[in-house]
Amino acid sequence: MSETNSSNCNHNCADCQSECSSREVPKDVANQYSHIKKIIAVVSGKGGVGKSTVCTLLAKDLVKKGHKVGIMDADITGPSIPLMLSLKGPAYGEDNLIIPLETKSGIKVISAQMLLDDQESPVIWRGPILAGMVRQFFTEVKWGDLDYLIIDLPPGTGDVPLTVFQSIPLNGIIIVTTPQELVTTIVMKAVNMAKMMNIPIIGVIENMSYVKCPDCGKEIEVFGPSHLPLYKEKGLSTLDRLPLEPIVTQEITEGKFTETKLSLPKTIEALE
Repeated sequence: MSETNSSNCNHNCADCQSECSSREVPKDVANQYSHIKKIIAVVSGKGGVGKSTVCTLLAKDLVKKGHKVGIMDADITGPSIPLMLSLKGPAYGEDNLIIPLETKSGIKVISAQMLLDDQESPVIWRGPILAGMVRQFFTEVKWGDLDYLIIDLPPGTGDVPLTVFQSIPLNGIIIVTTPQELVTTIVMKAVNMAKMMNIPIIGVIENMSYVKCPDCGKEIEVFGPSHLPLYKEKGLSTLDRLPLEPIVTQEITEGKFTETKLSLPKTIEALE
């Protein structure tokens, strides 16, 4: 709702069709078979920064700490979590709910990719339908007992991130970025969106921050110097810096990404 129309607001957000920053929509409630302690969304200002990689690393590290973890792949039109975790086959139903697939290490995953008859079929849906499916992934999936549910959001500040911020009871968000000026500018849009909607910002992870020389071990900043100090100046917590690792592609192809040596120690500490 624009400022010019705010005087006409009756403060009944449940029946209102406007999308204003102060909108207060009742949060969705998980089903009786799902008991989730913390819900963390992973966001980015733009695509291609490694957001899904970070989601997978978070899940891997949390499981190693003894936590029960699930991943909701909310990037409906560009799902990648099943590929990264080598999960194949359709999800199935039980008790009128969807049963998530599970990795060997116990990470539960739901993704639109698991609901397609043809894995190469595009999902050509408008925003409201996409948003509705994401809400179903929360309310109609049999998550069981989870310490953490990690939500992999599509990039930007569109319908799906807005729906998740409004409808799902988030404990906080983690922002993924790369050391590029353009990305930094767009990231602040996501930061300001979260602030407008009173969503706690856990911190910023910088991916592709450097390449480590295989001979001398020197860190080469191929995309320029780290931008984490800039975020710190803006009052944001800075978490881990991840290198640009060519071996990651091979690990994903071979189905071994959950065994990668990459980790997020500062982020895990912030979550626990």
